[in-house]
Amino acid sequence: MFRLNTVQKIIIFSILILWAIANIFPLGVMVISGFKSTREIFLAPFSLPSKWSFDSYKEAWTVANFSVYFKNSIIVTLVSITFTLFISSMAAYVLARFEFPGRRAIYLFILAGLVLPVRLAILPIFLLIRNMGLNNTLFSLFIVYTAGGISFSTFLLTNFFKTIPMDIEDAARIDGASYFRVYWKIHLPLLRPALATVTVFNFIRVWNDFFFPLIFINDNAKKTIPLGIQNFFGEYAIKWDLLFAGLNIAVIPIIIFFIILSKQFIGGLTEGAIK
Repeated sequence: MFRLNTVQKIIIFSILILWAIANIFPLGVMVISGFKSTREIFLAPFSLPSKWSFDSYKEAWTVANFSVYFKNSIIVTLVSITFTLFISSMAAYVLARFEFPGRRAIYLFILAGLVLPVRLAILPIFLLIRNMGLNNTLFSLFIVYTAGGISFSTFLLTNFFKTIPMDIEDAARIDGASYFRVYWKIHLPLLRPALATVTVFNFIRVWNDFFFPLIFINDNAKKTIPLGIQNFFGEYAIKWDLLFAGLNIAVIPIIIFFIILSKQFIGGLTEGAIK
């Protein structure tokens, strides 16, 4: 078994500490700047605020219409994740548990979504959304985000489904449970770590996306947070205090969501590493 000596441990921990500081420092500056005025941000960008004020948050939330952007992001993210989990988990169950002609071809077709970036097909996607009459609606984002998350989610969940012993499913089938009941009542509870991993990845992907709302959304009342933040960039000046306040508001749900699912998320990553 490989063991590290004291010097090697000091070097590794020093590198990890520097790496942590390099990642945490910008986040700390962003949080602190949200409590400053624009003038103080430029005069003392790295110091603590002379007076802790929530005026920037209040103005960003109400005057800058950030409450609407926040609500839209919550709706789009939760609906997209729900559809993604439901569709990908059912697809993964079928691909992992059933043998039928074309199964491997379907699986490879789904995995192709991991290789080909969805942004390369933005023109046909835009034309499809427009022809369906869904342009400038939140439904367009539901469809795009759900379709974009199915490949990775199905790939991950299929491998986890294969690790569940068939004896559990056979016992349930003998007791009269249907295939859907086995999937819903037995497999999904056993896949909570994997589902948490998929949820976290998709949450961050959808919540932070700027590209698709920029393409499909024109109405200010339907913008999401990444798209709404650009309103703080004026033609001749940038409202830095409102910008940092908006960024802090945008980060809060991600932190809360990760804390809630962190145990299951880490468990899913660990199980995946062991497998």
